[in-house]
Formats: sequence, C-alpha cells, structure tokens
Amino acid sequence: MSNFIADTAKIGKDCTLGHNVVILDNVQIGDNVYIGHNVVIHEGTRVGDGSFIDDGSVLGRVPRSGSLSRKKASQELPPLEIGKDCVISAHVILYRGTKLADEVMIGDLVSIREQNVIGEKSIIARLISMEPRTVIGKRVRTAAVTHLTSDMVIEDDAFIGSHISTTNDNKMGRGIAGVYKGPHIKRGARIGSNATLLPGVVIGEEAVVAAGALVSRDVPDRKIVMGVPAKVVRDVPENELLPKKETPH
Repeated sequence: MSNFIADTAKIGKDCTLGHNVVILDNVQIGDNVYIGHNVVIHEGTRVGDGSFIDDGSVLGRVPRSGSLSRKKASQELPPLEIGKDCVISAHVILYRGTKLADEVMIGDLVSIREQNVIGEKSIIARLISMEPRTVIGKRVRTAAVTHLTSDMVIEDDAFIGSHISTTNDNKMGRGIAGVYKGPHIKRGARIGSNATLLPGVVIGEEAVVAAGALVSRDVPDRKIVMGVPAKVVRDVPENELLPKKETPH
C-alpha cells in the first residue's frame, strides 16, 4: 500500500502518516499531526497542530443533495477547518464548510455535515449525526447515538444525552408555511436520554429536560420539565447550577 500526497499539499514537522493515506490539493497539515490508515483528506482542508486523525476518516467531503432535498447543498463552501489538538476518531466523515475549534473531540462513526461550527473542548460522541448550519458552543458534551438537526443552536456548557431526537420542520417536508428552525438550547441546559425536541423550541439557561420528555413549547430558565408533552415540575436545585458568569465592568 502507498500514500498519495498532492504536490500542493503542505505537511508540517514531525507528522505521522499511516498506510493508504490520500491528501489532495492545497491541504494544510500542522506540526505533530497523526494521520491513521486509509484516511482521505479533500482539497483545501486545514488541520491544526497536534491533532489526531484516526483510521478510515474522510475530511472535507463536498456535500451532494437528493432530488427531493428541500435545501440544496451549496457547492461553494470554504474548506473544512480543524483546530489544534483535536481528536477525530475512526471512520468519521466531516464535510467541507465546517469549522472545529481547538481541542474538540469527535467520536467513532460520526457524520458532521457542512456549515457547522463546534466550539473549544466540545465532545461529539460516537454515532452522532449532525445536519448542516448548526452552531455548538464551548465545552458542550454529547452522549452517543443522537441526532442533531440542521439550523439549531447549542450554547456553552450544555449536555445532550443519548438517543435525543431534534427536529426542524413542523410540516414534515410538505413545503408549506410552518416552522423551519431547529431547537435553541441555551447555556448549561441538560437534555435527558430519549427526549424529543420539536422545531423552534427554546430550552432556557440551565433548564433540565427529563429523559423521554416531548418538548413542544419553550422551557423557562432553570426549570425541570417532564412528560409527554413536557411540563414544568420544579426548579433546578441550586447546587446543580453552574458558577455565575462575571459581569464586565
């Protein structure tokens, strides 16, 4: 097995490349980067110093749309950007037009579509699918096997449990007037396993959505909601709240 590295690709110092690696035109790889076996890095992708790319991953893939796709994928996208000291685990697919900040970890078998942003030190756990145009803040933690829909926002320090379903179209593809927007999960909110969030709902700061809840309306700050449909049951205990953010003078 041999590697293919385009003449226009730039690879930094002290990098390690496995077998059967493909690095295409104008890719930029920083120093001390590990690239495993059978990795494909598409045109223009940028990888920061100290990052780890595990076996079988595909970076910078160009999106394609189906004939019935409501929002067609743009073919004019900036390169994929991966920050410093990131971990991209085995068999991950990252699309062009997405940006990962420093120290992001992506678990095995994750698919992250185009035009997504993931903040510093966030964790996208294994077997997560992430649709386009979603913004994730800093230090967000997600559990495995969850679907993050397009056009949603997840703010800093939020927690997303496993088997979460997020939605963005309350007309289910019929193309008529309705909500076309993903949920907005505010700072420090926590979403329990198997919860479902309907299009456009806002989960307030440090709110808690209990496991299995169906959220069909906005959740106030620092409240716990449960049930189908979800209803407020009590306040979040004080000892579970994050430290208050300092107000700038």
